Amino acid sequence: MELKSGFTLRNFCGESIVVAEGLENINFNKMLSLNSSAAYLWEKFYGTEFDTADIAAALVEKYGIEQELADKDAATLVESWKNAGVMAD
Repeated sequence: MELKSGFTLRNFCGESIVVAEGLENINFNKMLSLNSSAAYLWEKFYGTEFDTADIAAALVEKYGIEQELADKDAATLVESWKNAGVMAD
């Protein structure tokens, strides 16, 4: 899986926001606010192929959390990105 192209992570008043750019995303009528962990993962994986195991490994490496928690958090994040419409089909 991968994130759709045409989205940019921006810092707005200290908050990480994903915004749509370009005509292909003209129907995207939301702003997606990311916490610092999600913003780190967005930057790490944007433009690449990844799966939930890759995200979980990045969480373990960066934050030193337990694998079980990383797996759960990775699955939750991917689901939220899918629901927001920023994941490629």
